[in-house]
Amino acid sequence: MATPMSYWDAVYAFLAAAAVAVVLTPLMARVARRVGAISFPSARGLSRTPTPLLGGLAILAGFLVAAVIWMPNVIYLAPVEGQRHGLISMVHKWPLLGGAVLIALVGAIDDIRDLKPLFKLLGQVAAAVIAVRGGATINELKLPVVGLLSFPNAGGELTVVWLVALMNIVNFSDGVDGLAAGVCTIDGVAFAVIAFMLQGSSSAAAVMAAITAGASLGFLVHNFYPAKIFMGDAGSNLLGYLLGVVAVIGSLKTNVVVALAVPLLILAVPFLDTGFVVAKRLKYGRKPWNADANHFHHRMARIGFSQRKTVIYLYSWTLMLAGVAVSLKLVPYQRPDGGYRVGWSIVMGAILLGGLAASFYLVYVLEIFKFKALRSIQLRRADPGASEQDINRTVERDVGTGEFDSIKERPPWELGAGPADPAAPGAGPIAGEDAEGPGRDGANAPGGLGEETGGDGASGPGGAGEGPR
Repeated sequence: MATPMSYWDAVYAFLAAAAVAVVLTPLMARVARRVGAISFPSARGLSRTPTPLLGGLAILAGFLVAAVIWMPNVIYLAPVEGQRHGLISMVHKWPLLGGAVLIALVGAIDDIRDLKPLFKLLGQVAAAVIAVRGGATINELKLPVVGLLSFPNAGGELTVVWLVALMNIVNFSDGVDGLAAGVCTIDGVAFAVIAFMLQGSSSAAAVMAAITAGASLGFLVHNFYPAKIFMGDAGSNLLGYLLGVVAVIGSLKTNVVVALAVPLLILAVPFLDTGFVVAKRLKYGRKPWNADANHFHHRMARIGFSQRKTVIYLYSWTLMLAGVAVSLKLVPYQRPDGGYRVGWSIVMGAILLGGLAASFYLVYVLEIFKFKALRSIQLRRADPGASEQDINRTVERDVGTGEFDSIKERPPWELGAGPADPAAPGAGPIAGEDAEGPGRDGANAPGGLGEETGGDGASGPGGAGEGPR
């Protein structure tokens, strides 16, 4: 029987990964300068100085050192309740590490010299297949009301899609100093806590999540605004891969009905960011991987947020939703016989409503959905002396294009209405942000599931995501 010392294993692994990453990150910055892996400022990016890439290799080193020492060679997972055969699942450590090394190296090569989208996508798929072959496969999933869903013949393929999607989603959201590293630190800690709650004190998935969080935190020391180095595709793809694997072995392969809700809540911020951006591109007939300036961090810049304030808001949002995910398991709202305790159910409902209300408020602040009446009120408050014609014209333009100017200093009609086509040059409220040239958010080119690569200047076509940080 495992002892409580296993909890300390996660703590030690977290600290070791963080220490290795924090020490090696400056070294990787020097290596990046020597090999020319530099992200240069661009019109669309938020960075203003040339910054080295390859920070993801320091994250990889921190993860590998701690994983070799503290993760067991074989991870045993209890069968999902209701599973036909009731067999214990085995996940092997070394294939998981092999997939991590592969995707980090593919990303590093892309940071140095731009890979074609197909090659990046093949690298992502290969890393995911290695993890699946090592046992990280979703064959059964228990859902509320529905019960047990089995995927006897498609579990491997579904897991590959999940892992590749996570790699791209983390990469897409990596556009402001410290954003991806900070969010992945919070997500890793949340996954570790929940894995311990679901699997007990001997949970290897919890240790892996803690290591991921520690390596991210160590890198964040050098990556928080103003960043001295960006993680690049090597880091964003690696963190997406690691969190995807942790979600599979730490939550999805368990016998609890909240198994699917946990990763969706913990990863909600990058999921929502990618979802809204892709939906808008499809709405205007653009390719999903084509660059634009509609990520959460771009929207926050347009309404006057600094980079530091932007990441703090997004950290807080991520932390809040991670807290909701932990509450799903922590709050005893369900009785052992499957019934519900009224008092605790009300508490859980209040937590869920609070999370939903806060998320809706942030969506409103970011102006992701256009509300004509509310926008009119905003504009009148910004300039009480404005004519009704000016306000109506601005509201119609904002709703039609989906681009909103900051109203904190000057009303939009003083800034110029701009063209109606959201993809046209100058349509964005920040000069040049609509340009889809090279930058940290990448260069416009079709590719795989991702957008584009290259931090502010390390540009290139991208199947692996948007911009390294």
